[in-house]
Amino acid sequence: MIGRLIGWCLLVSTTTAAQQVVTPGNVTGVKISGQTIRITAANARAEITAWSHNVVRVRMDRKELEKDFSYAVVATPKNFSPSITQTADEIRLETDSLVARIGKKPFSITFLTKNGEVLLADEPGLNTSWIGEEVTAYKTMQDGERFIGLGEKTGNLDRRGSSYTNWNTDAFGYTVNQDPIYATIPFYIGIHHGKSYGLFLDNSYRTNFNFGASNNRFASFSANSGEMNYYFIHHPEVSGIITAYTWLTGRMQLPPLWSLGYQQNRYSYYPEAEVMRIAQTMREKQIPADGITLDIHYMDAYKLFTWNRQRFPDPAGMNARLRKLGFRTTVIVDPGIKTEDGYHAYESGKKEDIFIKYSDGQYYTGQVWPGWCHFPDFTGPKGRGWWKEQVKSFTNAGVDGLWNDMNEIATWGQNMPDNVLFDFEGRTATHRQAHNVYGLAMVRASYEGARESMQGRRPFLLTRAGYAGLQRYTAIWTGDNRAEDDHMLLGVRLMNSLGLSGVAFSGMDIGGFTGNGSPELYARWIQLGSFMPYCRS
Repeated sequence: MIGRLIGWCLLVSTTTAAQQVVTPGNVTGVKISGQTIRITAANARAEITAWSHNVVRVRMDRKELEKDFSYAVVATPKNFSPSITQTADEIRLETDSLVARIGKKPFSITFLTKNGEVLLADEPGLNTSWIGEEVTAYKTMQDGERFIGLGEKTGNLDRRGSSYTNWNTDAFGYTVNQDPIYATIPFYIGIHHGKSYGLFLDNSYRTNFNFGASNNRFASFSANSGEMNYYFIHHPEVSGIITAYTWLTGRMQLPPLWSLGYQQNRYSYYPEAEVMRIAQTMREKQIPADGITLDIHYMDAYKLFTWNRQRFPDPAGMNARLRKLGFRTTVIVDPGIKTEDGYHAYESGKKEDIFIKYSDGQYYTGQVWPGWCHFPDFTGPKGRGWWKEQVKSFTNAGVDGLWNDMNEIATWGQNMPDNVLFDFEGRTATHRQAHNVYGLAMVRASYEGARESMQGRRPFLLTRAGYAGLQRYTAIWTGDNRAEDDHMLLGVRLMNSLGLSGVAFSGMDIGGFTGNGSPELYARWIQLGSFMPYCRS
Protein backbone atom coordinates (compact mmCIF):
# COMPACT_ATOMS: atom_id res chain seq x y z
CA MET A 1 0.00 0.00 0.00
CA ILE A 2 2.80 2.41 0.93
CA GLY A 3 4.63 1.53 -2.30
CA ARG A 4 1.57 2.33 -4.39
CA LEU A 5 1.15 5.65 -2.57
CA ILE A 6 4.78 6.59 -3.19
CA GLY A 7 4.44 5.65 -6.86
CA TRP A 8 1.28 7.73 -7.20
CA CYS A 9 2.95 10.73 -5.58
CA LEU A 10 5.93 10.45 -7.93
CA LEU A 11 3.60 10.27 -10.94
CA VAL A 12 1.68 13.35 -9.83
CA SER A 13 4.94 15.20 -9.13
CA THR A 14 6.38 14.33 -12.55
CA THR A 15 3.17 15.24 -14.40
CA THR A 16 2.89 18.55 -12.55
CA ALA A 17 6.51 19.43 -13.34
CA ALA A 18 6.02 18.58 -17.03
CA GLN A 19 3.05 20.96 -17.24
CA GLN A 20 4.68 23.94 -15.50
CA VAL A 21 4.84 27.24 -17.38
CA VAL A 22 8.52 28.18 -17.54
CA THR A 23 9.53 31.76 -18.37
CA PRO A 24 13.09 32.94 -19.12
CA GLY A 25 13.33 34.78 -15.80
CA ASN A 26 15.83 37.54 -15.09
CA VAL A 27 18.88 38.18 -17.25
CA THR A 28 22.06 36.96 -15.58
CA GLY A 29 24.61 37.54 -18.33
CA VAL A 30 25.07 39.69 -21.45
CA LYS A 31 27.70 39.44 -24.21
CA ILE A 32 27.71 41.93 -27.08
CA SER A 33 29.58 41.01 -30.25
CA GLY A 34 29.16 43.30 -33.24
CA GLN A 35 25.50 43.14 -34.28
CA THR A 36 24.58 40.35 -31.86
CA ILE A 37 23.52 40.35 -28.22
CA ARG A 38 23.84 37.00 -26.43
CA ILE A 39 21.85 36.68 -23.26
CA THR A 40 21.86 34.19 -20.42
CA ALA A 41 18.71 34.22 -18.30
CA ALA A 42 17.70 32.18 -15.32
CA ASN A 43 15.85 29.59 -17.44
CA ALA A 44 16.81 30.33 -21.05
CA ARG A 45 19.37 31.43 -23.58
CA ALA A 46 18.69 34.14 -26.16
CA GLU A 47 20.36 35.75 -29.13
CA ILE A 48 19.21 39.04 -30.68
CA THR A 49 20.86 40.07 -33.95
CA ALA A 50 20.35 43.11 -36.16
CA TRP A 51 20.20 41.57 -39.64
CA SER A 52 19.66 44.92 -41.35
CA HIS A 53 18.49 48.39 -40.41
CA ASN A 54 14.86 47.19 -40.37
CA VAL A 55 15.17 43.45 -39.56
CA VAL A 56 16.00 42.05 -36.11
CA ARG A 57 16.20 38.33 -35.38
CA VAL A 58 15.31 36.79 -32.00
CA ARG A 59 16.34 33.25 -31.03
CA MET A 60 15.47 31.64 -27.69
CA ASP A 61 15.67 28.21 -26.11
CA ARG A 62 15.85 26.66 -22.67
CA LYS A 63 19.21 25.14 -23.57
CA GLU A 64 22.22 26.35 -25.52
CA LEU A 65 21.23 27.43 -29.03
CA GLU A 66 22.05 24.90 -31.73
CA LYS A 67 24.00 25.56 -34.92
CA ASP A 68 21.91 27.81 -37.14
CA PHE A 69 19.98 26.31 -40.05
CA SER A 70 16.95 27.25 -42.14
CA TYR A 71 15.18 25.96 -45.26
CA ALA A 72 13.44 29.31 -45.63
CA VAL A 73 16.06 32.01 -45.10
CA VAL A 74 18.62 32.59 -47.84
CA ALA A 75 19.86 36.06 -46.79
CA THR A 76 22.77 36.69 -44.43
CA PRO A 77 23.06 39.61 -42.00
CA LYS A 78 24.17 42.87 -43.56
CA ASN A 79 27.44 44.20 -42.19
CA PHE A 80 26.70 47.39 -40.30
CA SER A 81 27.08 48.83 -36.80
CA PRO A 82 23.88 49.34 -34.83
CA SER A 83 24.04 51.22 -31.55
CA ILE A 84 23.94 48.80 -28.59
CA THR A 85 23.96 50.15 -25.05
CA GLN A 86 22.86 48.83 -21.68
CA THR A 87 21.98 49.81 -18.15
CA ALA A 88 21.21 47.75 -15.07
CA ASP A 89 17.60 47.35 -16.24
CA GLU A 90 17.70 47.06 -20.02
CA ILE A 91 19.68 46.68 -23.24
CA ARG A 92 18.94 49.05 -26.12
CA LEU A 93 19.60 48.11 -29.77
CA GLU A 94 19.07 50.97 -32.22
CA THR A 95 19.33 51.18 -36.02
CA ASP A 96 18.39 53.84 -38.55
CA SER A 97 14.86 52.36 -38.67
CA LEU A 98 13.88 50.95 -35.26
CA VAL A 99 14.69 50.45 -31.60
CA ALA A 100 14.65 47.18 -29.66
CA ARG A 101 14.47 47.47 -25.86
CA ILE A 102 15.42 44.27 -24.05
CA GLY A 103 14.30 44.18 -20.45
CA LYS A 104 16.44 42.39 -17.89
CA LYS A 105 14.08 42.00 -14.90
CA PRO A 106 12.57 39.81 -16.33
CA PHE A 107 13.77 39.19 -19.88
CA SER A 108 11.37 40.81 -22.38
CA ILE A 109 11.49 42.56 -25.75
CA THR A 110 9.76 45.69 -27.03
CA PHE A 111 10.17 47.00 -30.58
CA LEU A 112 9.64 50.72 -31.18
CA THR A 113 9.87 53.32 -33.91
CA LYS A 114 12.69 55.85 -33.77
CA ASN A 115 10.15 58.22 -32.21
CA GLY A 116 9.52 55.82 -29.35
CA GLU A 117 6.11 54.53 -30.51
CA VAL A 118 5.49 50.89 -29.68
CA LEU A 119 5.32 48.55 -32.68
CA LEU A 120 5.31 45.16 -30.94
CA ALA A 121 5.82 44.35 -27.27
CA ASP A 122 5.89 41.27 -25.07
CA GLU A 123 2.74 41.08 -22.97
CA PRO A 124 3.84 41.93 -19.40
CA GLY A 125 3.66 38.93 -17.12
CA LEU A 126 3.52 36.43 -20.01
CA ASN A 127 6.41 37.30 -22.36
CA THR A 128 7.77 34.05 -23.86
CA SER A 129 7.27 30.75 -22.04
CA TRP A 130 7.52 26.98 -22.35
CA ILE A 131 5.09 24.22 -21.43
CA GLY A 132 7.06 21.05 -21.98
CA GLU A 133 8.53 21.30 -25.49
CA GLU A 134 6.02 23.86 -26.70
CA VAL A 135 7.24 27.46 -26.78
CA THR A 136 4.95 30.49 -27.09
CA ALA A 137 5.59 34.21 -27.48
CA TYR A 138 2.78 36.41 -26.12
CA LYS A 139 2.53 39.91 -27.59
CA THR A 140 0.34 42.78 -26.41
CA MET A 141 -2.55 43.25 -28.83
CA GLN A 142 -2.73 46.95 -29.64
CA ASP A 143 -5.99 48.90 -29.82
CA GLY A 144 -7.45 48.50 -33.31
CA GLU A 145 -4.61 46.23 -34.43
CA ARG A 146 -5.20 44.27 -37.63
CA PHE A 147 -3.33 41.19 -38.79
CA ILE A 148 -2.84 40.14 -42.42
CA GLY A 149 -0.80 37.48 -44.18
CA LEU A 150 0.00 33.90 -43.05
CA GLY A 151 -0.06 32.75 -46.67
CA GLU A 152 -2.62 30.15 -47.70
CA LYS A 153 -5.17 30.63 -44.92
CA THR A 154 -8.95 30.58 -45.27
CA GLY A 155 -11.30 33.03 -43.55
CA ASN A 156 -11.07 36.81 -43.56
CA LEU A 157 -8.07 38.75 -44.81
CA ASP A 158 -8.00 40.44 -41.39
CA ARG A 159 -7.02 37.63 -39.03
CA ARG A 160 -8.01 39.38 -35.79
CA GLY A 161 -10.20 37.26 -33.55
CA SER A 162 -9.07 34.01 -35.18
CA SER A 163 -6.39 31.37 -34.62
CA TYR A 164 -4.52 29.26 -37.16
CA THR A 165 -2.41 26.11 -37.28
CA ASN A 166 0.45 25.46 -39.69
CA TRP A 167 0.56 21.78 -40.65
CA ASN A 168 0.48 21.01 -44.38
CA THR A 169 -2.69 19.03 -45.00
CA ASP A 170 -4.27 17.22 -47.95
CA ALA A 171 -7.61 19.02 -47.67
CA PHE A 172 -9.80 17.69 -50.48
CA GLY A 173 -12.92 19.83 -50.97
CA TYR A 174 -12.08 21.99 -47.96
CA THR A 175 -14.66 24.32 -46.44
CA VAL A 176 -14.30 28.10 -46.63
CA ASN A 177 -13.11 28.30 -42.99
CA GLN A 178 -11.12 25.05 -42.81
CA ASP A 179 -7.68 25.23 -41.27
CA PRO A 180 -5.04 24.10 -41.94
CA ILE A 181 -4.91 23.39 -45.65
CA TYR A 182 -1.94 22.76 -47.93
CA ALA A 183 0.90 25.23 -47.33
CA THR A 184 2.74 26.80 -44.38
CA ILE A 185 3.97 30.39 -44.45
CA PRO A 186 4.33 31.54 -40.82
CA PHE A 187 4.66 35.24 -41.65
CA TYR A 188 2.16 37.98 -40.86
CA ILE A 189 1.93 41.78 -40.88
CA GLY A 190 0.50 43.76 -37.98
CA ILE A 191 -1.04 47.20 -38.59
CA HIS A 192 -2.05 49.68 -35.88
CA HIS A 193 -2.02 53.44 -35.23
CA GLY A 194 -0.83 54.14 -38.78
CA LYS A 195 2.22 51.90 -38.32
CA SER A 196 3.06 48.41 -39.52
CA TYR A 197 5.49 45.61 -38.77
CA GLY A 198 6.15 42.08 -40.02
CA LEU A 199 6.90 38.92 -38.10
CA PHE A 200 8.27 35.67 -39.52
CA LEU A 201 8.40 32.62 -37.22
CA ASP A 202 10.99 30.33 -38.80
CA ASN A 203 10.21 27.02 -37.14
CA SER A 204 9.12 24.03 -39.25
CA TYR A 205 7.38 22.13 -36.46
CA ARG A 206 3.61 22.46 -36.14
CA THR A 207 3.04 26.13 -35.27
CA ASN A 208 0.04 28.10 -34.07
CA PHE A 209 -0.93 31.76 -34.36
CA ASN A 210 -3.60 33.32 -32.16
CA PHE A 211 -4.75 36.85 -32.96
CA GLY A 212 -7.10 37.35 -30.04
CA ALA A 213 -9.13 34.16 -30.39
CA SER A 214 -10.80 33.33 -27.06
CA ASN A 215 -8.96 36.18 -25.31
CA ASN A 216 -8.83 39.98 -25.34
CA ARG A 217 -5.31 40.37 -24.01
CA PHE A 218 -2.69 39.14 -26.45
CA ALA A 219 -1.70 37.85 -29.86
CA SER A 220 0.60 34.86 -29.71
CA PHE A 221 2.61 32.49 -31.86
CA SER A 222 3.92 29.11 -30.77
CA ALA A 223 5.76 26.01 -31.94
CA ASN A 224 5.26 22.47 -30.68
CA SER A 225 9.01 22.04 -30.36
CA GLY A 226 12.29 23.61 -31.38
CA GLU A 227 13.49 27.16 -30.86
CA MET A 228 11.53 30.35 -30.57
CA ASN A 229 13.07 31.81 -33.70
CA TYR A 230 11.54 34.88 -35.31
CA TYR A 231 12.42 37.88 -37.44
CA PHE A 232 10.90 41.26 -36.65
CA ILE A 233 10.58 43.65 -39.62
CA HIS A 234 9.64 47.32 -39.60
CA HIS A 235 8.89 49.64 -42.50
CA PRO A 236 6.43 52.53 -42.81
CA GLU A 237 4.76 50.77 -45.77
CA VAL A 238 3.38 47.24 -46.05
CA SER A 239 5.15 46.93 -49.40
CA GLY A 240 8.46 47.64 -47.68
CA ILE A 241 7.80 44.87 -45.16
CA ILE A 242 7.13 42.39 -47.97
CA THR A 243 10.34 43.55 -49.68
CA ALA A 244 12.31 42.85 -46.49
CA TYR A 245 10.62 39.47 -46.00
CA THR A 246 11.46 38.36 -49.54
CA TRP A 247 15.01 39.59 -49.03
CA LEU A 248 15.13 37.07 -46.20
CA THR A 249 13.38 34.17 -47.95
CA GLY A 250 14.16 34.83 -51.61
CA ARG A 251 12.30 35.95 -54.69
CA MET A 252 11.01 34.18 -57.73
CA GLN A 253 13.10 33.76 -60.83
CA LEU A 254 11.39 34.88 -64.02
CA PRO A 255 8.98 32.11 -65.06
CA PRO A 256 8.64 31.15 -68.75
CA LEU A 257 6.49 33.66 -70.59
CA TRP A 258 4.03 31.00 -71.77
CA SER A 259 3.17 30.07 -68.15
CA LEU A 260 1.55 33.49 -67.69
CA GLY A 261 -1.05 32.59 -70.31
CA TYR A 262 -4.17 30.49 -69.93
CA GLN A 263 -3.57 26.79 -69.15
CA GLN A 264 -6.18 24.13 -69.82
CA ASN A 265 -6.52 21.36 -67.27
CA ARG A 266 -8.93 18.67 -66.15
CA TYR A 267 -8.96 15.54 -64.04
CA SER A 268 -8.19 14.05 -66.50
CA TYR A 269 -7.27 14.19 -70.22
CA TYR A 270 -6.44 10.87 -71.91
CA PRO A 271 -5.67 9.26 -74.31
CA GLU A 272 -3.39 11.23 -76.63
CA ALA A 273 -6.19 11.65 -79.15
CA GLU A 274 -8.31 13.45 -76.54
CA VAL A 275 -5.44 15.76 -75.62
CA MET A 276 -4.93 16.69 -79.27
CA ARG A 277 -8.69 17.12 -79.78
CA ILE A 278 -8.83 19.61 -76.89
CA ALA A 279 -5.86 21.56 -78.25
CA GLN A 280 -7.14 21.65 -81.84
CA THR A 281 -10.66 22.64 -80.74
CA MET A 282 -9.29 25.57 -78.74
CA ARG A 283 -7.40 26.76 -81.79
CA GLU A 284 -10.45 26.34 -84.03
CA LYS A 285 -12.57 28.35 -81.61
CA GLN A 286 -9.78 30.93 -81.23
CA ILE A 287 -9.58 30.46 -77.46
CA PRO A 288 -6.24 31.90 -76.35
CA ALA A 289 -4.29 29.25 -74.44
CA ASP A 290 -0.61 28.51 -73.94
CA GLY A 291 -0.54 25.37 -71.81
CA ILE A 292 -2.22 22.03 -71.36
CA THR A 293 -1.79 19.89 -68.25
CA LEU A 294 -1.86 16.11 -67.81
CA ASP A 295 -3.10 14.64 -64.54
CA ILE A 296 -2.25 11.19 -63.14
CA HIS A 297 -3.88 9.17 -65.93
CA TYR A 298 -0.96 9.71 -68.32
CA MET A 299 1.04 7.29 -66.15
CA ASP A 300 1.18 3.50 -66.29
CA ALA A 301 -0.93 2.45 -63.26
CA TYR A 302 -0.13 5.79 -61.60
CA LYS A 303 3.57 4.91 -61.39
CA LEU A 304 5.79 7.97 -61.50
CA PHE A 305 8.28 8.45 -64.33
CA THR A 306 6.25 6.19 -66.64
CA TRP A 307 3.82 6.74 -69.51
CA ASN A 308 0.84 4.54 -70.27
CA ARG A 309 1.94 3.45 -73.72
CA GLN A 310 -1.55 2.42 -74.79
CA ARG A 311 -2.90 5.86 -74.04
CA PHE A 312 0.27 7.78 -74.95
CA PRO A 313 2.35 5.72 -77.41
CA ASP A 314 4.61 8.63 -78.39
CA PRO A 315 4.91 11.31 -75.66
CA ALA A 316 7.73 13.20 -77.38
CA GLY A 317 5.85 13.25 -80.68
CA MET A 318 2.65 14.44 -78.98
CA ASN A 319 4.47 17.24 -77.16
CA ALA A 320 6.11 18.32 -80.41
CA ARG A 321 2.72 18.49 -82.12
CA LEU A 322 1.27 20.44 -79.21
CA ARG A 323 4.13 22.90 -79.42
CA LYS A 324 3.40 23.48 -83.11
CA LEU A 325 -0.13 24.41 -82.04
CA GLY A 326 1.29 26.85 -79.48
CA PHE A 327 0.84 24.67 -76.38
CA ARG A 328 3.40 23.73 -73.74
CA THR A 329 2.84 20.57 -71.70
CA THR A 330 2.86 20.26 -67.92
CA VAL A 331 2.66 16.86 -66.20
CA ILE A 332 1.77 16.02 -62.62
CA VAL A 333 4.39 14.40 -60.38
CA ASP A 334 3.68 12.87 -56.96
CA PRO A 335 6.38 11.81 -54.50
CA GLY A 336 5.11 8.25 -53.88
CA ILE A 337 7.16 5.54 -55.63
CA LYS A 338 5.28 2.24 -55.92
CA THR A 339 6.90 -0.74 -54.19
CA GLU A 340 6.88 -3.02 -57.22
CA ASP A 341 9.73 -5.33 -58.14
CA GLY A 342 11.17 -4.48 -61.53
CA TYR A 343 9.77 -0.92 -61.57
CA HIS A 344 12.80 1.18 -62.47
CA ALA A 345 12.18 4.09 -60.06
CA TYR A 346 11.61 1.69 -57.17
CA GLU A 347 14.68 -0.39 -57.95
CA SER A 348 17.01 2.58 -58.45
CA GLY A 349 15.63 4.32 -55.34
CA LYS A 350 16.42 1.25 -53.24
CA LYS A 351 19.84 0.91 -54.83
CA GLU A 352 20.73 4.51 -54.02
CA ASP A 353 18.98 4.32 -50.62
CA ILE A 354 17.06 7.59 -51.01
CA PHE A 355 13.73 6.74 -49.33
CA ILE A 356 12.66 7.96 -45.90
CA LYS A 357 12.90 5.41 -43.09
CA TYR A 358 11.52 4.50 -39.71
CA SER A 359 13.83 4.94 -36.73
CA ASP A 360 14.78 1.23 -36.96
CA GLY A 361 16.08 1.67 -40.52
CA GLN A 362 13.15 0.10 -42.37
CA TYR A 363 11.68 2.11 -45.25
CA TYR A 364 8.43 3.88 -44.49
CA THR A 365 5.54 2.63 -46.66
CA GLY A 366 2.29 4.52 -47.19
CA GLN A 367 -0.60 4.21 -49.61
CA VAL A 368 -1.34 6.69 -52.38
CA TRP A 369 -2.57 6.45 -55.98
CA PRO A 370 -0.28 3.58 -57.14
CA GLY A 371 -0.87 1.57 -53.95
CA TRP A 372 1.85 1.05 -51.33
CA CYS A 373 4.74 3.43 -51.88
CA HIS A 374 8.09 4.58 -50.56
CA PHE A 375 8.92 8.28 -50.54
CA PRO A 376 12.15 10.03 -51.58
CA ASP A 377 13.93 12.04 -48.89
CA PHE A 378 14.14 15.48 -50.48
CA THR A 379 15.68 16.95 -47.30
CA GLY A 380 19.10 15.60 -48.24
CA PRO A 381 21.32 16.09 -51.32
CA LYS A 382 21.29 12.37 -52.15
CA GLY A 383 17.50 12.22 -52.46
CA ARG A 384 17.32 15.48 -54.40
CA GLY A 385 20.10 14.33 -56.72
CA TRP A 386 18.24 11.10 -57.48
CA TRP A 387 15.03 13.00 -58.21
CA LYS A 388 16.82 15.48 -60.48
CA GLU A 389 18.05 12.59 -62.61
CA GLN A 390 14.55 11.10 -62.85
CA VAL A 391 12.84 14.29 -64.04
CA LYS A 392 15.12 14.38 -67.07
CA SER A 393 12.88 11.71 -68.59
CA PHE A 394 10.12 14.34 -68.79
CA THR A 395 12.19 17.19 -70.17
CA ASN A 396 13.73 14.81 -72.71
CA ALA A 397 10.19 14.03 -73.88
CA GLY A 398 9.44 17.71 -74.46
CA VAL A 399 7.64 18.45 -71.19
CA ASP A 400 8.02 22.08 -70.08
CA GLY A 401 6.27 22.07 -66.71
CA LEU A 402 6.20 19.94 -63.56
CA TRP A 403 3.14 20.01 -61.31
CA ASN A 404 4.19 18.84 -57.82
CA ASP A 405 1.18 17.33 -56.06
CA MET A 406 0.46 15.23 -52.93
CA ASN A 407 3.59 16.68 -51.32
CA GLU A 408 2.20 17.59 -47.89
CA ILE A 409 3.09 14.48 -47.60
CA ALA A 410 -0.34 13.07 -48.47
CA THR A 411 -1.09 9.41 -47.82
CA TRP A 412 -4.36 7.59 -47.38
CA GLY A 413 -5.25 7.93 -43.72
CA GLN A 414 -3.40 11.28 -43.50
CA ASN A 415 -1.39 10.27 -40.44
CA MET A 416 2.27 9.60 -41.18
CA PRO A 417 3.97 8.28 -38.02
CA ASP A 418 6.18 10.75 -36.15
CA ASN A 419 9.06 8.23 -35.87
CA VAL A 420 9.82 8.45 -39.58
CA LEU A 421 13.26 10.03 -40.00
CA PHE A 422 14.55 12.50 -42.60
CA ASP A 423 18.10 13.50 -43.51
CA PHE A 424 17.45 17.24 -42.92
CA GLU A 425 20.76 18.22 -44.53
CA GLY A 426 22.70 15.78 -42.36
CA ARG A 427 21.03 16.82 -39.09
CA THR A 428 18.43 13.98 -38.92
CA ALA A 429 14.90 15.08 -38.06
CA THR A 430 11.68 13.29 -37.25
CA HIS A 431 8.49 13.70 -39.25
CA ARG A 432 7.39 16.33 -36.70
CA GLN A 433 10.11 18.72 -37.86
CA ALA A 434 10.38 17.71 -41.53
CA HIS A 435 6.68 17.51 -42.47
CA ASN A 436 6.10 21.18 -43.29
CA VAL A 437 9.27 21.57 -45.37
CA TYR A 438 8.88 18.37 -47.42
CA GLY A 439 6.93 20.09 -50.20
CA LEU A 440 9.47 22.92 -50.39
CA ALA A 441 12.34 20.43 -50.65
CA MET A 442 10.50 18.51 -53.39
CA VAL A 443 9.92 21.58 -55.58
CA ARG A 444 13.54 22.58 -55.09
CA ALA A 445 14.63 19.22 -56.49
CA SER A 446 12.10 19.45 -59.34
CA TYR A 447 13.15 23.00 -60.21
CA GLU A 448 16.87 22.29 -60.12
CA GLY A 449 16.48 19.10 -62.14
CA ALA A 450 14.31 20.73 -64.81
CA ARG A 451 16.54 23.79 -64.98
CA GLU A 452 19.65 21.69 -65.54
CA SER A 453 18.13 19.41 -68.16
CA MET A 454 16.34 22.17 -70.12
CA GLN A 455 19.68 23.78 -70.97
CA GLY A 456 18.91 27.36 -70.12
CA ARG A 457 15.17 27.38 -70.87
CA ARG A 458 12.99 28.36 -67.95
CA PRO A 459 10.90 25.53 -66.50
CA PHE A 460 7.42 26.03 -65.10
CA LEU A 461 6.92 24.62 -61.60
CA LEU A 462 3.65 24.32 -59.71
CA THR A 463 3.10 23.00 -56.19
CA ARG A 464 0.27 22.24 -53.80
CA ALA A 465 2.31 22.28 -50.57
CA GLY A 466 5.25 24.30 -49.38
CA TYR A 467 6.94 26.34 -46.68
CA ALA A 468 8.15 29.93 -46.45
CA GLY A 469 10.54 30.54 -49.37
CA LEU A 470 8.60 28.38 -51.85
CA GLN A 471 8.46 31.40 -54.18
CA ARG A 472 12.13 30.78 -55.05
CA TYR A 473 11.17 27.75 -57.11
CA THR A 474 7.49 27.52 -57.90
CA ALA A 475 4.01 28.84 -58.43
CA ILE A 476 1.25 27.58 -56.14
CA TRP A 477 -2.42 26.87 -56.59
CA THR A 478 -4.99 26.59 -53.82
CA GLY A 479 -5.73 22.89 -54.13
CA ASP A 480 -8.96 20.94 -54.41
CA ASN A 481 -11.60 23.66 -54.14
CA ARG A 482 -15.32 23.37 -54.83
CA ALA A 483 -17.52 24.62 -57.67
CA GLU A 484 -19.38 27.03 -55.40
CA ASP A 485 -19.78 30.79 -55.20
CA ASP A 486 -18.12 31.09 -51.81
CA HIS A 487 -15.07 29.18 -53.06
CA MET A 488 -14.67 31.58 -55.96
CA LEU A 489 -14.57 34.45 -53.47
CA LEU A 490 -12.40 32.49 -51.02
CA GLY A 491 -9.85 31.90 -53.78
CA VAL A 492 -9.46 35.63 -54.27
CA ARG A 493 -8.76 36.08 -50.55
CA LEU A 494 -6.31 33.18 -50.54
CA MET A 495 -4.38 34.64 -53.46
CA ASN A 496 -4.30 38.09 -51.84
CA SER A 497 -3.01 36.57 -48.61
CA LEU A 498 -0.35 34.63 -50.52
CA GLY A 499 0.72 37.84 -52.26
CA LEU A 500 1.02 39.60 -48.90
CA SER A 501 3.24 36.68 -47.86
CA GLY A 502 5.76 36.97 -50.67
CA VAL A 503 4.19 34.52 -53.16
CA ALA A 504 3.35 36.41 -56.33
CA PHE A 505 2.66 33.54 -58.75
CA SER A 506 -0.54 31.92 -57.48
CA GLY A 507 -3.89 30.74 -58.76
CA MET A 508 -6.90 28.56 -58.06
CA ASP A 509 -8.85 25.99 -60.05
CA ILE A 510 -11.16 28.21 -62.11
CA GLY A 511 -14.65 26.74 -61.94
CA GLY A 512 -13.76 24.57 -58.95
CA PHE A 513 -12.14 21.16 -58.77
CA THR A 514 -14.97 19.14 -57.28
CA GLY A 515 -18.65 19.51 -58.13
CA ASN A 516 -20.36 21.23 -61.06
CA GLY A 517 -21.05 24.94 -61.00
CA SER A 518 -23.77 26.73 -62.92
CA PRO A 519 -22.97 28.31 -66.31
CA GLU A 520 -23.32 31.73 -64.68
CA LEU A 521 -20.83 30.87 -61.94
CA TYR A 522 -18.37 29.44 -64.44
CA ALA A 523 -18.60 32.53 -66.66
CA ARG A 524 -17.92 34.85 -63.73
CA TRP A 525 -15.07 32.63 -62.54
CA ILE A 526 -13.46 32.75 -65.99
CA GLN A 527 -13.73 36.55 -65.90
CA LEU A 528 -11.95 36.64 -62.55
CA GLY A 529 -9.47 34.03 -63.74
CA SER A 530 -8.20 36.22 -66.55
CA PHE A 531 -6.61 38.44 -63.88
CA MET A 532 -4.96 35.62 -61.93
CA PRO A 533 -1.18 35.22 -62.23
CA TYR A 534 -1.58 31.45 -62.67
CA CYS A 535 -4.66 31.06 -64.83
CA ARG A 536 -6.04 27.56 -65.35
CA SER A 537 -9.47 25.99 -65.33
